[in-house]
Amino acid sequence: MKEFLSLIRFPNLLLIILSQALVQASLLSAGINFSGIATPGFLLLTLSTVCIAAAGYIINDYYDIKIDAINKPDRVVVGKSIRRRPAMFTHMVLSFIGIALGFWLSIPVGLINLGAVLLLWGYSARFKKMPLVGNVVVALLGASMLLLVAVYAGKLNNITISYAVFAFMISLIREIIKDMEDVRGDASFDCRTLPIVLGIRRAKYALYPIIALFQAFLLLVIFHPVTGIGFDVYMLLLVLLPSIWMTVKLVRADRKRDFTFLSNLGKFIMLTGILSMLLIN
Repeated sequence: MKEFLSLIRFPNLLLIILSQALVQASLLSAGINFSGIATPGFLLLTLSTVCIAAAGYIINDYYDIKIDAINKPDRVVVGKSIRRRPAMFTHMVLSFIGIALGFWLSIPVGLINLGAVLLLWGYSARFKKMPLVGNVVVALLGASMLLLVAVYAGKLNNITISYAVFAFMISLIREIIKDMEDVRGDASFDCRTLPIVLGIRRAKYALYPIIALFQAFLLLVIFHPVTGIGFDVYMLLLVLLPSIWMTVKLVRADRKRDFTFLSNLGKFIMLTGILSMLLIN
């Protein structure tokens, strides 16, 4: 069980559940209303998202057995604790459940879920080995996780879109950093990620403008006249300042453990940004 939870990245799935619950409770209602997350429709929507995300993690590890043996040998599951064929079968079952539940809820949700499954397969098999393409795909999937709730509810609004932009940008930053972290293993198997194509130093130069754009977006949100002082202070201290610290640490980063720290910092910024939904009303 421990190996399977590691395979499907259980903590990441909890973050997905939390994110969608907060969109439903905070962004799609007046004030904070958690009653909406107990409805059968929303629970099935979240279940479909979790199934597809878990399937994506499995297929990614399925294709990356040899690369992961170099990048993270202590965390290899497929081919070690879980055989490849059962792993692939589990991926297919979870993907089918996610797509079927999506279409059962509504055609738009079903199409989004189908697109997510196809993108995750393409990412694992090909896109992740291409410069920037795989990073953008993962970032888009991260944003769609939030938009999906609003699409199902028929309440797509500017606030939800803003959080989707936030999720896209921090996910893109983190994915590029993770490529820097995994450059040794990726290079051994002819991957063409941004750090491999440009080198670590030039990849940093490409990342700095993206981080600057992200920080400019955060400033626009903080100084928007609609937001309250509590929200603004929270975003300044727990989202903007950590992103500035990320930039400082990135300048000096040159070892795998440095990029691991930055990747974890990116996950922290994602979490604090999502939790800010509780202060939006």
